Amino acid sequence: MGIPLGQQLRIGAYVLGRRLRGIDRYPLVLMLEPLFRCNLACAGCGKIDYPPHILDRRLSVAQCLEAAAECGAPVVSIAGGEPLLHPEIDAVVAGLLAQGRYVYLCTNALLMPKRLERFAPHPRFSWSVHLDGDREEHDRAVCQPGTYDRAVAAIGRAQSLGFRVNVNCTLFDGADPAGVARFLDGVAALGVDGVTLSPGYAYERAPEREHFLNRRRAKELFRAVFRHGRGRNWPISQSPLFLDFLAGNQSYRCAPWGNPTRNVFGWQRPCYLLGEGYADSFRELMEETDWSRWGTGNYEKCADCMVHSGYEAAAVADALRHPLKALRAARKGPRTEGDMAPEIPLDRQRPAEFVFSRNVEKVSARE
Repeated sequence: MGIPLGQQLRIGAYVLGRRLRGIDRYPLVLMLEPLFRCNLACAGCGKIDYPPHILDRRLSVAQCLEAAAECGAPVVSIAGGEPLLHPEIDAVVAGLLAQGRYVYLCTNALLMPKRLERFAPHPRFSWSVHLDGDREEHDRAVCQPGTYDRAVAAIGRAQSLGFRVNVNCTLFDGADPAGVARFLDGVAALGVDGVTLSPGYAYERAPEREHFLNRRRAKELFRAVFRHGRGRNWPISQSPLFLDFLAGNQSYRCAPWGNPTRNVFGWQRPCYLLGEGYADSFRELMEETDWSRWGTGNYEKCADCMVHSGYEAAAVADALRHPLKALRAARKGPRTEGDMAPEIPLDRQRPAEFVFSRNVEKVSARE
């Protein structure tokens, strides 16, 4: 596992405490988006398609810290856009660490060499560098040659200064399992502290939506990748049962409240991937959201989603209910042969609503 023992114990105690108090819905990771602007325009990204006056907006340091305190999640993942474009991102990280959070700063690494001096190594702080496969695949995914080499160089520089570094990798349709395995071997050889894997989510406004996996192909791909991984020391930093879910062996329902999102619009409903509405407070998000309206089987846009922001929390809750199952999954790894778990039927899902423009208009009207 690529998750530090201290972090595992902290999250375990946090989850157990909420279960003992009878709380079924609780956040594990705050997805904090202090801005949407980015210095790349990736083909599979649905996060940067906003008018300039929205892209120019930033959450202040105070707003970021207030969101973390209000939410209470032990882990904060700072995403975007490109967070290193935020002029006070170092103050945001320092404030979150002072609150006792585990902080992951997600970045494409292009600005890392110029920004490293503004940060200090800390056992609860990790750079999370975006790499979508080997040099050719990554540069194609981000639509800019040379980004892979620059990211790998930035990883090495950060490590030489004593920083923890993770890699997050999104897999798309057509990915070669043997190639993914070679990529993970290479990432492990870099000595990174963890790797996060996820199937891509088909953002409705992504430029190239045809490259996203449906659920069946995602499960087959991850089974093939995990077969290649037998006996290899990949530092994957996700729960064993979530990896087993990716391999098609668990029938989890989406738990979007596990990774709530705070961005320049407010608290995003229902999740990091879908902006279908916004709440003014975390309490409003949790108490006034009709969660049954979303998730695979409930909503057309969610039909093929298997992303950690929706399903990692479900896997963690299952591990608490069935610790022996979780231990077996940790010891043996994901099952890669045999029948898959039953799929969630889609015959009762409601049709997609296209609300992007309406949400932008609402926010613009308040300015």
